[in-house]
Amino acid sequence: MGFIYQPRLALLRLLSLPESTSLLIEKSDDLEFDTTGGRKTLASLKHKAAGDRLTDLDVDFWKSVRVWLAHYIGDGRISSNADFVLFTTATVAPGSELARFAQEGSDPAARAEAAATLLGRSTSATIGKTETELAKLTEAELSDFYGRILILDGSPRIDTIPQIVLDQHLRTVRREVRGPLFERLEGWWMDLMIKVLTGERTDPVHGHEVSDKLSSLAEEYRGDSLPITFRGRMPDGEIDVANDTRLFVEQLRDLDVSPARIQHAIIDYYRAFEQRSSWARENLLISGEMEEYEDRLIEEWSRFRAIVFETLDDASGDDAFKAAGRELYKWAETETGELRIRERVTEPYVVRGAFHILANARPMPRVHWNPAFLKRLGELLGVAA
Repeated sequence: MGFIYQPRLALLRLLSLPESTSLLIEKSDDLEFDTTGGRKTLASLKHKAAGDRLTDLDVDFWKSVRVWLAHYIGDGRISSNADFVLFTTATVAPGSELARFAQEGSDPAARAEAAATLLGRSTSATIGKTETELAKLTEAELSDFYGRILILDGSPRIDTIPQIVLDQHLRTVRREVRGPLFERLEGWWMDLMIKVLTGERTDPVHGHEVSDKLSSLAEEYRGDSLPITFRGRMPDGEIDVANDTRLFVEQLRDLDVSPARIQHAIIDYYRAFEQRSSWARENLLISGEMEEYEDRLIEEWSRFRAIVFETLDDASGDDAFKAAGRELYKWAETETGELRIRERVTEPYVVRGAFHILANARPMPRVHWNPAFLKRLGELLGVAA
């Protein structure tokens, strides 16, 4: 849980800090925050069991001190530009000398004196190593070093952070969409952190990147929009154009549409179907909204169908029927971008896939392309079954 805690707390902190702040993870410490002025904050994170207390000789604290001390010495000691923070979900035990480090601005000399007393009582080999390293500092350096340390005890636990983000940083977003919005923001963030950890990305992550992403995602949850989350997604497994027996595919095959176009249709159907399911799970659709949208599509299809089929009659040959069907399908495929479920939902697969969903309805498709198709539907359904 501690490993997952790092990126989640980092996200919360970047949302709280100036946008110019940059972040690195697992560099000099668990987290490293840099300001535009060049000041660094090295942060150690400890996610402890509920109710844990931080005591005077807690190894968590003194191991972090050793990490910070190595950086302090290597960074020029008193001329160092670094501060040091321990984020711990534990609370400092009552009466503990470490309470001095949880109070910003407390006397550095008093901290140094208290630390020396505590280290003198310890029998821990681990803490002893820290004491040995501290002995390399002068009295002035010890006071300066201890003055840079801050313990933020009672830090948010991993499972409380999402609600904090919702309450403090998403207040301008409608309440009913804050949960799904945070999930998408954190999904993007975790992917970004993986790229940093694997070295795919070597540059620090800046606070303004989080702000920009949050703003972009929030736009998708406006009243005139819906989130698009299946762009670029593909169905599981291989797309088998030749053996796909779904009704919308049979309809296209009946028009002698090329396999490449049928494959595109299968992808559009998949994305639109899954996108609808996602919207429904997140309760983003108004009651009856999808049904009204489909009725609009059917009405527009019916109007264009009347134009395309106007010159056909019972005596028209199969070639004429197919040519008319291909023209009707081309219209649905390429000229219906304005038929949006909401004004700002412009993703093409939403409308193209919607037509395929309507063409796949059983027992009778709600849209069709070839005017002779319905007459052969019984036979085609037998094959599809």
